[in-house]
Amino acid sequence: MDTRYLYCARSRARGAARPMVLAVVAVIVLLAIASWFLVFRPHQRLVAADAGGHPSTPAAASGTAPPPVNVEGMSVNDLLAEAGRAMKEQRYLAPAGNNAFEFYLKVLQRQPGNQVASDALRETYPFAASAAEQTINQRNFDEAQREIDLLAKADPTNFTLTILRSKLDAQRKTLDQEQQKLLDQQRQQQLAAQKAAADKASAEKLAAQQKQQAEQAALAAQQKQQAAQAAQQAPPPAAPAADKAAAAGETREAMLLKQVNPRYPTAAQRAGIEGWVEVDFTVDADGRVRDAKVARAQPRHVFDHSALDAVNRWRFRPAMRNGKAVAAVVRRRILFKLRQ
Repeated sequence: MDTRYLYCARSRARGAARPMVLAVVAVIVLLAIASWFLVFRPHQRLVAADAGGHPSTPAAASGTAPPPVNVEGMSVNDLLAEAGRAMKEQRYLAPAGNNAFEFYLKVLQRQPGNQVASDALRETYPFAASAAEQTINQRNFDEAQREIDLLAKADPTNFTLTILRSKLDAQRKTLDQEQQKLLDQQRQQQLAAQKAAADKASAEKLAAQQKQQAEQAALAAQQKQQAAQAAQQAPPPAAPAADKAAAAGETREAMLLKQVNPRYPTAAQRAGIEGWVEVDFTVDADGRVRDAKVARAQPRHVFDHSALDAVNRWRFRPAMRNGKAVAAVVRRRILFKLRQ
């Protein structure tokens, strides 16, 4: 037989088989799609209706969550009955100790081949995963971790667990970032308040210093004026007997001959306090100080004792009236200023 004829025949056969293969594959795909929409998906909806809703539908709110039950003391039939009741009430994973997954898992622990529990866990898994996702979105992280661990006991290889764990980690990081941002804002507000308080204190201190400097300048000017007046009133040099006779009957004010500087109080010196004291006293006919008392002081009761002690040791040339020494009342201001 001619080999060329066989080769051509085989080529024609392969060419004719290719459309057949493609047609078979297309039919299989169409059957799979039809099975999804006509069989599997309606079955899921039926299960959801029996369970009480769609996985994305939140469980019906109740006054209080059912209390945990004594799972160890229940039979397999009791566990299945409680699991069915929990499914209808959408208690897939919560509350702890009284939910469908824990009941079904306990059934499988006692009867590893129980088909009812296995099918129920498999069919309910998407609803339970949706409930766990809602718990994550509510940022109840401890409860969400417990529910994810419960899902892992039912199907440890399910890819949904990876997604849920990733979402849980992301929500935790987001919450940490929000809390850190809030702490940063509070810290910035605190620093701003401290800075404002410090600026206010600095401004008040500067104003007080300026006021004190102005008062010191005024006191210094007044003291200088008093010194000039005292210099003008200083007695002339001793005159001959003839001049003394001519000076008979003179009138003048008391003049300071000996001045003792006051002692600066130690406490005020350490505290950096400055001030002044105005003292009223009487210069008697002998030029001695009598009845010294504080008229005014700034600050009060800080330099009073030192001022009076110094004034009592002053000596004066007594005041004269018509050539006769007389007592006179005098007021003097004594400054207390730290050396710069």
